[in-house]
Amino acid sequence: MRISRGAKLSLRTIAILYLTLLLLLPIGVVLIRTFEHGFGTAWNWMTTPAAVSALWLSLLIALIAVPLNTVFGILASMVLVRSKVRGRAVLDALIDLPFVVSPVIVGLSLILVYGKDGWFGNWLIDHGITLIYNPAGMIVATVFVSLPFVVREVAPVLMEVGDEQEQAASTLGASSWQAFRRITLPSIRWGLTYGVVLTVARTLGEFGAVIMVSSNLPGQSQTLTLLVADRYGRGSEYGAYAVSTLLMSVAVIVLIVQVVLDARRAKTDN
Repeated sequence: MRISRGAKLSLRTIAILYLTLLLLLPIGVVLIRTFEHGFGTAWNWMTTPAAVSALWLSLLIALIAVPLNTVFGILASMVLVRSKVRGRAVLDALIDLPFVVSPVIVGLSLILVYGKDGWFGNWLIDHGITLIYNPAGMIVATVFVSLPFVVREVAPVLMEVGDEQEQAASTLGASSWQAFRRITLPSIRWGLTYGVVLTVARTLGEFGAVIMVSSNLPGQSQTLTLLVADRYGRGSEYGAYAVSTLLMSVAVIVLIVQVVLDARRAKTDN
């Protein structure tokens, strides 16, 4: 079916208008409010001790959650695509659980399992381990909600490339590790990279699960998203705008990385 030029222009106009109203306009308003008193004032709010602490905690959570989910994502993808063990369908369904369960419910379930009077909470406390209302719990919650991204990017690539080269390497005497390092890993590098980028973006922007297991006290164990909500809730709207812009800046860096990787991939494919 051929689409007329007028219809194409109308569809493009609708898409641009939709994105503008839903995405660009709200973000633009936040940026305008952030810098309405000048860059210096905004910078001062972005570099307060609370904001710097929240930034470092957000980055720390990402530095722990992303590698964990990267390793899990590769292993899970290998199991789903390369193995024939029983229960693959169950594993495949469980991996998508963070997509369908509200992050708030994730946080609540962690409290019921690992919090005080939870299934394992008292045992952990007796052994000097505090998981809930602690950065450790925030890391666990973030790992949960960002778990599927690497798997869902790597598994289709593994299916597409097949395992013929791996079998040939094995026939020639290569060990499983050598075949993975020299054949499998290079073949999935782009899917793995996209999965990592999406995981980073998800970990930095998580709010629902993290707020349930954090101390939720001003200045204590706050990520950037929690600090935005805290400042706005206490009436410090300008401070919330400044931290929102700081969080957006980090997100833009992640987006730039993705664009650069897309360009490199297109160059490599050509």
